[in-house]
Amino acid sequence: MTDLTRLDYASIRKGLTSKAFTTKEVVQSYINKMDSTRPLNCYITECTDKALKDAAASDDRIQNNEARPLEGLPLAIKDNYCTKGILTTNGSKILSNFIPPYESTITHRLKGAGAIALGKTNLDEFAMGSSTITSYYDPTINPWKKEGSDRDLTPGGSSGGSSASVAARSSLIALGSDTGGSIRQPASFCGVVGLKPTYGLCSRFGIIAFASSLDQAGPITRTVRDSAIVLKQMAGHDPHDFTSVKYPVPDYEAALTGNIKGLKVGIPKEYRMEGLDFEVSEWWEKTSQWLSEAGAEIIDVSLPHTRYALPVYYIVAPAEASSNLARYDGVRYGYRAEGAESIEEIYEMTRTQGFGDEVKRRILLGTYVLSAGKYEDYYLRAQRVRQKVTDDFTEVFKSVDVLLTPTTPTTAFELGENTADPLAMYMQDLFTVATNLAGIPGISVPVTTSREGLPIGMQLIGPRFGEEVILRTADVIERVAGFKLKEEF
Repeated sequence: MTDLTRLDYASIRKGLTSKAFTTKEVVQSYINKMDSTRPLNCYITECTDKALKDAAASDDRIQNNEARPLEGLPLAIKDNYCTKGILTTNGSKILSNFIPPYESTITHRLKGAGAIALGKTNLDEFAMGSSTITSYYDPTINPWKKEGSDRDLTPGGSSGGSSASVAARSSLIALGSDTGGSIRQPASFCGVVGLKPTYGLCSRFGIIAFASSLDQAGPITRTVRDSAIVLKQMAGHDPHDFTSVKYPVPDYEAALTGNIKGLKVGIPKEYRMEGLDFEVSEWWEKTSQWLSEAGAEIIDVSLPHTRYALPVYYIVAPAEASSNLARYDGVRYGYRAEGAESIEEIYEMTRTQGFGDEVKRRILLGTYVLSAGKYEDYYLRAQRVRQKVTDDFTEVFKSVDVLLTPTTPTTAFELGENTADPLAMYMQDLFTVATNLAGIPGISVPVTTSREGLPIGMQLIGPRFGEEVILRTADVIERVAGFKLKEEF
């Protein structure tokens, strides 16, 4: 039998329908791959026994012609999605004993559509990072390596465990969350597809908050079609989330027509900036040529406030994090430090022992910019510039349908590199944060490997609720590029 972990979900869906194999066989093949790739540290919690029981129930449904839209889909869940009765740590010591009494809307919808949870994936603590190195549960390792080198590379972050699991074939599709690039950047580093939907399209209910005006759920997959398939089940209004938008959910898979004739593709000149790797720039140009040859019109455009996006993000995001993380006090749930003799000591000792350095750094920064005398100078000014960034996108989408940029300025870097320099690490978000500030969709699709044998991804950005156009365009790029994961890592 074909190795079932090499099939995308569109192919597995056909095989299950035709009875070529069973859901249990599919799930067992992924469990076997989870075992063999455990040194990569993709998962914090594995749910394999429950997955096999769910697979048996799935086979019964298929046998009775009651298959649901995602029947038999082996799913990995980033460990900041609350899962009822299953440990949910958010990569942090402070939640190392937290078992939620409720389920996030997204995981509830996907499981209800037939997806089978394999486990909870590793991430940067509280989704704060670009390398998965800040996790309390040790770093995840990228399955890719530079040619001729055995040195471990980062899978990116914060959704590093999710992206690495998809690349290493220990999950078929994985959930991520994207606050400033945390789906797209690791997808680029691991050679998979990462989609950040429009803010409000997918519910945030049950996703442990980092920065509430920026966080958005999204899928990490091996193909654009699989992203389209799963997004349809994720999207839709949720009354539990006041930021959730009432917007009709289209058939995203039907949008993958392969036809982009007449499509207007913008190339923002501001993304040609210092720090952009030569090979990444080279393939950016080549990808635009592919789109031109497919019938698209390539247009140079300007996003003049792009250069301010990164500093704005690193004021707004820590400010919101400072507010959101105030609830972790050792009183109501989660880790509580021992030996405290007063409520003040419980707070101080619990947070000192429970949070890692990067989380503390962002809480301190956020508290500072929200403090008296600094609020107007930093936070309010950043919000005004954020509106300027958003207005740039609104204006540019009057003349183009989609934007093409690199996803990251470089390929994957070595594990531990940039750790001592937070600013160097923050620069990894250079090309991704603006879409979060504006609340618009973006997708990273792999196009090739570098001369050192590492994946290079390109990003497509669309207007609000422009998922259909970026998926259709990404599908064309994917077909031309013909990018394939390695047979074995």
